[in-house]
Amino acid sequence: MSNTADVIVIGLGAAGSAALYQLARAGISAIGIDRWEPPHAMGSSHGETRITRQAIGEGQVYVPLVLRSHEIWRELERETGQRLFEACGVLIIGAEGGAAMHHSRSGFVLNTIAAAQAHAIEHDVLSIEETRARFPQFALSGDELVYFEPGGGFVYPERCIAAQLAMARKLGARMETGSQVTAITETPGGVTVQAGGATYHAGNVILAGGAWTPGLVGSNGLAPLTLRRQVLHWFAPERPQDFAVGTFPAFIWLHGNHPEDSFYGFPIPDDLGHALVKVADENQSRATADPDQLDRDVRPEEAAEMHRDHLVGRIPGLTLPQVRSAACLYTCAPDADFVIGPVDGMERITVVSACSGHGFKHSAAVGEHAVRLITEGPAAAIPAFDPRRLSAIPQP
Repeated sequence: MSNTADVIVIGLGAAGSAALYQLARAGISAIGIDRWEPPHAMGSSHGETRITRQAIGEGQVYVPLVLRSHEIWRELERETGQRLFEACGVLIIGAEGGAAMHHSRSGFVLNTIAAAQAHAIEHDVLSIEETRARFPQFALSGDELVYFEPGGGFVYPERCIAAQLAMARKLGARMETGSQVTAITETPGGVTVQAGGATYHAGNVILAGGAWTPGLVGSNGLAPLTLRRQVLHWFAPERPQDFAVGTFPAFIWLHGNHPEDSFYGFPIPDDLGHALVKVADENQSRATADPDQLDRDVRPEEAAEMHRDHLVGRIPGLTLPQVRSAACLYTCAPDADFVIGPVDGMERITVVSACSGHGFKHSAAVGEHAVRLITEGPAAAIPAFDPRRLSAIPQP
């Protein structure tokens, strides 16, 4: 079997599986390599559900990506018969009249409304009374700005990854799993990859290694990226029917103006065999230097802190103890934007990381975009995501 292809994709999680699928769909020979057996729980693309929303408060540059991702997931559903995307609606609640910060953006809810208006995305700005009537599960204080988007909801990350990899294989892509990449080297006219004791050659590489990406390209401009441990919790509600899909939306709640004054959650998926509500926050302080040393054990006190800091007085139907918890990794840029493109001195290696904690909803289109960067060159680049911008960001 030949170890040569037009493109090698390293890492087959959210972005990597999407890229391999899009390469195969375009008739480009490709090999995908992953250290584990995707979909797996070692990186950032697990946990049953991920929120998706069309109006993006992080910046309108993201809106075309999420709209395209929704199209791709619907196409994949038709191709595979899998249920990937649940448009159950998403509710975004912002303290201080919507001025609260999220993902390094102040006025996040206001920005979301502006994006919805600019892109003609169906939405409602709800009064406190309307919110309480439609969604009595949320105990509002009365000063919030509330945005509801019926076309948002959640996707099933493991299913999305599996569907794209299955289609990639069906269309001719090759996969090497359980194979750890140890070196990536640019050569005249191509790239050489060492993985699992074998040597692979390609004209280009798409490096979608998530938290392992900085370690694979050295200090080439990715030093500002940080790894943050995040924890997810599943609670058993007192009245499961109040949290069912169709009754309860996916949500983001910014209840203060500090970056950690926020949490998010999901309705109970109706085909995963449990009646649990998943909630999580986005912790900024649980940094880790080495992804291989991530503490994957979630202590009971972490769930108690989640409940105390976020759920008490806001979602009274969710009580301790939690039923289960899990840990994952975010790879974050200092400005909370994506990092997609070549790094200095490695023009044939397209880096697709970091997603800074808000990437999965865009991932199907990000994979497509990474392929366009290879086939179309710099003309396809999105300047806001250029890895080379990181060198201009002051280091702490």
